[in-house]
Amino acid sequence: MQALLDHFITQSAAYTLIAVLLVAFLESLALVGLILPGTVMMAGLGALIGSGEVNFWHAWLAGIVGCLLGDWISFWLGWRFKKPLHRWSFLRKNKALLDKTEHALHQHSMFTILVGRFVGPTRPLVPMVAGMLDLPVRKFIPPNLIGCLFWPPFYFLPGILAGAAIDIPADEQSGGFKWLLLAAALLLWLAFWLCWRLWRSGRSGIDRLTQYLPRQRLLWLAPALLCAAGIAVFLLVRHPLMPVYIDILAKVVT
Repeated sequence: MQALLDHFITQSAAYTLIAVLLVAFLESLALVGLILPGTVMMAGLGALIGSGEVNFWHAWLAGIVGCLLGDWISFWLGWRFKKPLHRWSFLRKNKALLDKTEHALHQHSMFTILVGRFVGPTRPLVPMVAGMLDLPVRKFIPPNLIGCLFWPPFYFLPGILAGAAIDIPADEQSGGFKWLLLAAALLLWLAFWLCWRLWRSGRSGIDRLTQYLPRQRLLWLAPALLCAAGIAVFLLVRHPLMPVYIDILAKVVT
């Protein structure tokens, strides 16, 4: 199945753009996005952009259209079927997440809609809950438009970086550069994730990871990872192949 999908999206740029639109749409659609590995799929499509097989701007536009369709349909579903949805067993099982989303929308509706677009568990939930709460359309559309504008390139980025690295000419230094690029990306991701958990630890309850990452451990682990990520980025910038890599990335958006 995966080989068939790979064959399908690499045969035509038009097919790939359709795939981008569908992935963005399904990742944004109410509840469907909770079970769809959209992050991985968007990164995979981003690799095609980074390797030059798909136009960046066309993929961005397709992603925006998919996001808007998914969010607006989710909003309508929440508004139209609010009472049956409250009785649905699936939402009852996830009542804690639903209650947190409703509380956040009551307190900071525009901020929650914007930030919720970039958070996996809440992305397919916030528009539907906003509709269930009868949130005015004038409050939903502006942050939704901004979120859908910036979400596709943000989720394409890991794949774009990987796809561009593949095109680096092979020599004795290319292997080390690619490993350094991977290490810098992982360290940055871990550092920001730990900083987010540190910030969140003083504002939310205990979850499954708290016993492994208590606040006392995060206070030294997050800064340590930030320093390690900074060193990796510094070494990456100073690497002789960095200008070649930047040229490849520049061609992606031109």
